[in-house]
Parts: sequence; structure tokens; C-alpha cells
Amino acid sequence: MLKTFRIGGIHPKENKFSAGKAIQPIAIPAQVTIPLTQHIGAPCQPVVKKGDKVKVGTLIGKTVGFVSANIHSSVSGTVLKIDKVLDTSGYKRDAVFIKVEGDEWEEKIDRSKALVKECSLSSREIIDKISAAGIVGMGGATFPTHVKLIPPPGTKAEVLIINAVECEPYLTSDHQLMMEKTDEIMVGITLLMKAINVSKAVIGIENNKKDAIQKFTLAAKAFPGITVQALKVQYPQGGEKQLIDAVLRRQVPSGALPISVGAVVQNAGTAFAVYEAVQKNKPLVERVVTITGKDVKNPCNVLSRVGIPLNNLIDFAGGLPETTGKIVSGGPMMGKAIAGVEVPVTKGTSGVLIIPTLESKRNKMKDCIRCTKCVNVCPMGLNPTLLMNLTEYEVWDRAEKNRITDCIECGSCSYTCPSDRPLLDYIRLGKGKVMGIVRARKN
Repeated sequence: MLKTFRIGGIHPKENKFSAGKAIQPIAIPAQVTIPLTQHIGAPCQPVVKKGDKVKVGTLIGKTVGFVSANIHSSVSGTVLKIDKVLDTSGYKRDAVFIKVEGDEWEEKIDRSKALVKECSLSSREIIDKISAAGIVGMGGATFPTHVKLIPPPGTKAEVLIINAVECEPYLTSDHQLMMEKTDEIMVGITLLMKAINVSKAVIGIENNKKDAIQKFTLAAKAFPGITVQALKVQYPQGGEKQLIDAVLRRQVPSGALPISVGAVVQNAGTAFAVYEAVQKNKPLVERVVTITGKDVKNPCNVLSRVGIPLNNLIDFAGGLPETTGKIVSGGPMMGKAIAGVEVPVTKGTSGVLIIPTLESKRNKMKDCIRCTKCVNVCPMGLNPTLLMNLTEYEVWDRAEKNRITDCIECGSCSYTCPSDRPLLDYIRLGKGKVMGIVRARKN
């Protein structure tokens, strides 16, 4: 019997229209805009100025705190300015605008396709290279990878779990990367294992990716300590706590980190980025992005440099359909609607979903009928309708006691609600408010 997590979950229609589509590189435009905030944590400090010449891989934004990630130029050319740009959240952030001139790379970067398996670096040296390369979680959360690899005092990693689930409907960028870069990902996994000093790694793959399960199971025979775990298709299995429960049958306590149960979770795309950083000296300057939607002419997986406007990717997929009602960065469950197609690709851009008008409109909210569907599907065991009500009436102490900060914002509650209540919208607002109160209390 296939494993899965034990609390809640749903199974939305998959709509993986771009499945099996080979990764195609997209042309570099005349100008790119590279935000200095592409990760959870402190924004980077620019280390270039107007008129500076840069190459692919040149450091342009340096970390100013532990929880942060370096930013590198994804193109070669001249820095035009440092100014504000609208990001996928609708906020204006500092960014480096670069005029593209050729495609010259930093000399230290190994651009050959030869697989490099051996690594003589120590655990600390691997982590330092990952940090210098600006690697972040590629599944969308963009948490700086090096931070995850340094367990807090009093904790110890026992097992590395590779998140190869890609449970969001529509998205296929991870799946295709896994099929095309299997060996590189396997080496990346061994590097992560060495970094956290563990001898065991488990690759969790949902059963709708049988080709990936077969390929990685075969590849794992050459890598001691690495196994593949096939998982039942269940959303949101890509959540860290849900994946740990599915693979290890361990529950991460409320408010605790995965390391509290001995687990470190990294995305399959992150493992590939780690391989390139450590073995090829390549910083994170490009990623695979899925461009998809029911009416998209050519759903596809593209290799895009960071900083390229999303409209270039959309044009590559056949342009915006006439039926377009909403454009989402990410998947339909946890992605965010964007204000315009000029928003640049960032390290966390896993997909661009174009939703038809008829599906993008919200139905009128009706009264709660106390059906408990939202409670039954919540993977964190919360009461979403209660948390919505507490947020609406600003009862913050009760919201905190009812664990509003444990919400992983998966959207399962809103998806299943027969009364079309915007449960997640309210919970997200309440969660932000309560987290602010908790932070103020600690200061």
C-alpha cells in the first residue's frame, strides 16, 4: 500500500498539460531586471552600481544577515540602474537593471556537461559553497538552503528527505528536471547528505510519476544509503511536515522545525542547484519554469534566466489566450495572482499559470453550513472556519491558541468549501497579524 500523510488532504484534478515536454531554453532579452529580494529573509545589499560591467555569475547582491541568499547576475552586460520593480506579491522591491551585451560567463564556472561525482570538500566547505552560490529552496518557499543545513544547537539530522512530490496541479517543472537531470540530482543528494552528516536519504515521489520512480530507483542502486519511496497522490504532500509524516511516520510538533524529528527536507530542484553550485561553481542564475493553462497554445517547461519578464515566457508558450482572466505565479493552490506580465522570473518562480475568465471569478460567498469539510481536509488539523471567524472579529488571543500560525496556506479548506467562503484569505491575514504580535512579545 502506498504511503501518504495521515491528516486531511485533497486530490484536485491534476491538469499536467506540460508533462513530458522537454525543457527548452528561452532567449535572453535586451534587458533583465534582477530583484534583490528572491528569498525568505533579509534583502541583499547591492554591490554594483550604474555603469558597472557584469558577467553571468557576477555577484550583484550580497547577504546582510544569516537568513539571506546572495544574488548573482544571470546575464553579461552593463548595469543601467538600481531601482524599484514590482514583484509577484505586488510589492515594489529594489532590483538591478542590466542591459544585455553578449553572454560572457565568469571563468570559474564549469559549463561542460560532464558529470562530476567525486567531492573531497568537507561538510563546512560544501555549505559555504552553497551559501556563496545563493541557493534557495526551489519548490517555491525560497528558504536559504545553507541555513537549513546548519541545525540549531541541541538538534541532529538523522535523515535527508528529498521532496520530489510536485503535488500542485498543472506544474511539471520538477518532474521534467528529474527526468532530464537524474544523475546530477543524485550527486546533489550525496552532497547534501555529506553537508548534514547523514548516511540515509529518501526520495519521495508521488505515484503519478511512475517514470521518475523507475528511473530514480534504478539510479539509486549506485548510491549507498539513498532509497526511493513511492507515495499516494495526495495534496499537499509537498509540505515539509506532510512529507515527513508520509515517509517517516513522524509528526513535527506545533511550532517546531523538521529537524526536531531528525529530518532535513530539500526539494529535488534544490538538489540539482546544489550539484551545480558545488561541482560546477555555478550560482543560481536560472531555473526551469512551467508555462501552462487550459487554453494555453503550447504548455511547456522552459529554462529561464532569472530576471527575464514573464511575458517573454508566455509569448514562448503561444501568447496570452483571449480567454485569460488571471495570471498566477506558481500553481493554482498556493500561487499568487500577479498584477502584470512584466514581473521578472525569480529563483522561486516554479510556474506561470494562465486561468480562463470563467474559472478565475469567485462565486458569491454564502453562509457556513457547518459541514466540517474544511476541518476534515486540513492537513494541520486546524478548524479553518473558526480561524476565519476569529480573524474577522479580530480575536487574536483565541486565534493564537487555536494555532493559526500552524497554517501552511495550502488552500485545501477554500477548495473544498461548498459555501465558497474565502477561508484562506482570512486565515492568511490573521496569521500575519498574530505572528506580528508574537514577534513584538519576544522583543
